[in-house]
Amino acid sequence: IMVTATEGKILIRNYRVLLKKSGSRTPRIELEEIGPSLDLTLRRVKLASDDLYKRSLKQPKTVKPRKKKNVSHDAFGSKLGNIHMQKQSLDKLQTRKMKGLKAQKRKSQSEARQSSAKRSKGVDT
Repeated sequence: IMVTATEGKILIRNYRVLLKKSGSRTPRIELEEIGPSLDLTLRRVKLASDDLYKRSLKQPKTVKPRKKKNVSHDAFGSKLGNIHMQKQSLDKLQTRKMKGLKAQKRKSQSEARQSSAKRSKGVDT
C-alpha cells in the first residue's frame, strides 16, 4: 500500500511485489498494481474556530493512562518496581527445619530447664 500527497490530492495505490529472475544472485524486483486505487481531493483547508478546535483535541480523563508509581523500566525493557514493607522480625521468620538446628534447640531448652531448676532449689532452701 502506498500513500502519496501532492498539491491538494491524496493518492492511494496497492501494489504486489514480484521477484523476477536476473543474471545476478539478487532477484529483480517489479511492482504490479492490484486492487482499488483511490484519488482523494482536498476541498476544505479552512481550520475550525479556536474554541471548536480546542474541544476537538480534548481527551477524556479515562482515556489518558495514569502513571504507575514505583514502577520503572531498565535499558533491556525489564520492569522494575519498589515495594514498601514493614520491618520483619528475624526471630519469627520460618526457615528450613534441619536436624542440626533441632539439636541445638533441645540443648538450649535443657539448659533453660536446668537454670530454672537451680533457681527453684535456691528459693526452697
